[in-house]
Amino acid sequence: MKKVSLDNVKGSFPEGTKGVDFRPLLAKNVGARNFYLRHFEISPGGYTPKHAHEWEHEVFVIEGEGKISLKDKDERLHPGDAVLVEPNELHQFANTGKSKMRLICVIPKPKDD
Repeated sequence: MKKVSLDNVKGSFPEGTKGVDFRPLLAKNVGARNFYLRHFEISPGGYTPKHAHEWEHEVFVIEGEGKISLKDKDERLHPGDAVLVEPNELHQFANTGKSKMRLICVIPKPKDD
């Protein structure tokens, strides 16, 4: 068993984002073999880059309000919502609310890690 605290994991601000604090909670830091559990905090008006990748990922909204923008539509997000982003699906998360938006994201372990 391995345990980490959000407060003890160093955050970063990935390229192409605005107002995003990204923290890999359970990933390479604990030797996760199959999946990575990540935490995103997005400030009001902030967003992730619009992008796509070969793997699916699952996202759970913990706090705040926002949207996920897909190729041809936007979908509102609220606390308690869960989203499955399909492989190669163009997507972007954005905070449209007045307070921070917090997300948990699970991805398969990257092949190069």
